[in-house]
Amino acid sequence: MKIILVILFISISISAQNKIVTDSKTEKPMLLGYCNIDAFQDSSFAWWYNSEFENYEPDEEVINNIGERLNSYKIEIVLGTWCSDSKREVPRFMKILDMLSYDLNNLTLIAVDRDKNSPDGNIDSKNIELVPTFILINDQGEKGRIIETPVETLEMDLLDILNN
Repeated sequence: MKIILVILFISISISAQNKIVTDSKTEKPMLLGYCNIDAFQDSSFAWWYNSEFENYEPDEEVINNIGERLNSYKIEIVLGTWCSDSKREVPRFMKILDMLSYDLNNLTLIAVDRDKNSPDGNIDSKNIELVPTFILINDQGEKGRIIETPVETLEMDLLDILNN
């Protein structure tokens, strides 16, 4: 009985984390609040997420230069599932993390509405103006951001943040 309660609690926690609401502008589903990677396997999002994830080919030399250094950082991603930039960049970023075997327990995903608001994540203190915003945080605080689109490529911008 105890095992059943634990499984039920975990299931409820996971589903509560991936809140899907209706976008008032398009009447389509969108994520809102804290979410996890499983949210992108919902049929509303999987078509674009999986396509970008599979088709993106990060520069392996740059990935090798990033190496394990990224593991000492927490990463916050603020995104909008209604946003074309988020639909393109978030799956690509996740592919990079996958190639690096990054521990997803150190990753926080926060979905916002079109006004960049979320019921979770203390968004106001993050000064989010554009999505997606990828924030790297170490023991000293925020190390750097990639905002909306990379300057070069996601992996190169990550390497630049780590090198500065």
